[in-house]
Amino acid sequence: MGMPVLVGWLSGHTAAGLMAATGGFTAVYGSGRPYLSRARELALIALAFAIVTGLGLAVAPLGWPVVVPAVALLAMLATWFCNALQVGPPGGYLFLMACAASASMLKPPFDPWHAALLVLAGGAFAWAVHMAGALAWPRGPEKAAVAQAARAVLAFLDATGTPRRAAARHEAALALHQAWSSLVTYQPVAARPGGRLATLRALNRHLHLVFARAAGTDGPAPPTLSDEVRRIEAQALGLPRKRSPDAPAVLPGVPVGHPGAWHALKGALIESASRQVILRVGVASLLAGGLGALFHLERAYWAVAAAVLMLHQGFDWTRTVVRALERLLGTWVGLLLAGAILLWHPQGLWLVATIMLLQFVVEMLVVRHYALAVVFITGAALTLASGGHPVDAPGEYLLARGLDTLVGCVVALLVYRALPVRDDGRGLSAPMTRVLQGVATLAPMLASGQVDDVAARTARRDLQRTTFALEQAYGAAVVASPRQRAVAEDRWPLVAAIQQLAYRMLSACWQRSHGEDAAVRVFDAADAMALQQSLSMFERKLSGEALKDGVDASVPLFGSELQAVRACLTERPPQGPL
Repeated sequence: MGMPVLVGWLSGHTAAGLMAATGGFTAVYGSGRPYLSRARELALIALAFAIVTGLGLAVAPLGWPVVVPAVALLAMLATWFCNALQVGPPGGYLFLMACAASASMLKPPFDPWHAALLVLAGGAFAWAVHMAGALAWPRGPEKAAVAQAARAVLAFLDATGTPRRAAARHEAALALHQAWSSLVTYQPVAARPGGRLATLRALNRHLHLVFARAAGTDGPAPPTLSDEVRRIEAQALGLPRKRSPDAPAVLPGVPVGHPGAWHALKGALIESASRQVILRVGVASLLAGGLGALFHLERAYWAVAAAVLMLHQGFDWTRTVVRALERLLGTWVGLLLAGAILLWHPQGLWLVATIMLLQFVVEMLVVRHYALAVVFITGAALTLASGGHPVDAPGEYLLARGLDTLVGCVVALLVYRALPVRDDGRGLSAPMTRVLQGVATLAPMLASGQVDDVAARTARRDLQRTTFALEQAYGAAVVASPRQRAVAEDRWPLVAAIQQLAYRMLSACWQRSHGEDAAVRVFDAADAMALQQSLSMFERKLSGEALKDGVDASVPLFGSELQAVRACLTERPPQGPL
């Protein structure tokens, strides 16, 4: 953000430099993504910043009947796209902030098209800076992802035989999933035989196999597995830039990545929880903007931005309230910071240094400590919105921004309570059923040994994702209403048993792929049919039917897991809806 301001100052067009600096927010996104995927993502984000800035300037003179619906629609679209495509923090909020900052400029020096082009130029510079690491560490993000997965697997091995085993298993599985996303999903170009990407995939597959061995047994992990994991981490971090002559070829059976962008966007509209978040954002934006117009708030767009910040990530009620308090406190402290900057009215190199410092602090804090980041986001946004001009009444200007933020936070909390998560009486039954169905889908594939074709790898990916979704659903339930919390806590043993069954199936598929476990190799079609019959009975029990007697132990590979699920369904009757 500082370089566009410097160029503008040197050329005698400081206002143009400040406008272009809005595109510098592009640099906040994309960290951790492989560079080719990051290049595409950041280019689209820079374009989006240009569009929303031009939109803010274009609709500002039209009055609230046009402005409020336009900003609400923008809020819904930003929330939908950023959540569905897993853009990551700060998500759709900064796009609303850019729109609000441009719409609230005291003396807009440019028309919308000119402003959009300036922002796009600033975004292009941020893109180039963000991509500079590819010159020195072209596979740096992928190496870091594999190393992080290795550390998570090592923590899981250390937790075997302790109460932390289940949590550590989930964290390791999630880290491996994220590593595969980095190595597969976010790779727009196919891996070359013998290349660094193929080597990292081989290391991650070896790591995943170690995890499968440990997850497939209840006993303590042998020390040799921990030594293997440490070697894998060292190999990943020490991978040379030049290709090694003994590097592996392209591996068969690499896990499939996430579905494409269009599939993710459609899925976000199909999923009820995602639709609920988008609806809340739209309603809150309309109400915040409408109240701003009704009470003649000077720039009600800031109220809309505050409301979107509260709701766009789909947090539970507790975290939403905490986020509201963080937002209010952070904004009000940020207003003091912005007031000091506006009173100082830095020019030239001092203005450049101020903006660069603000952006640096934002990037350092936005993921680790959001409340503090808001302080500097507010300061940066208001400094850019001033356009380099002195503010006649900075106290009134900042007070209006604080009032807008308060209105937005209150509206967001009221909308959240008015549009609660729908409780259809099934509680955790739906996500548990999806996990059981995923295990049943893989059973015949495991029996036939066809665990590496596209259909099997897709089924394995889907089971992994539904297992993560079950964990998230449980976490959301325990912080929901008192009734949902009581039911969720009562169902925790069943949730844990079903998760263990899912991880046993995933572990068996990995071991069958490498021919390592004799017990897995003898799992045949009769075992698969017996497993599916037991799973079908469990599904019917979750839907409210009586559980018939069965001999789940007739499936030796999954006997203990099936018995655990059955025991939870029969010995711990629910205290409310399943």
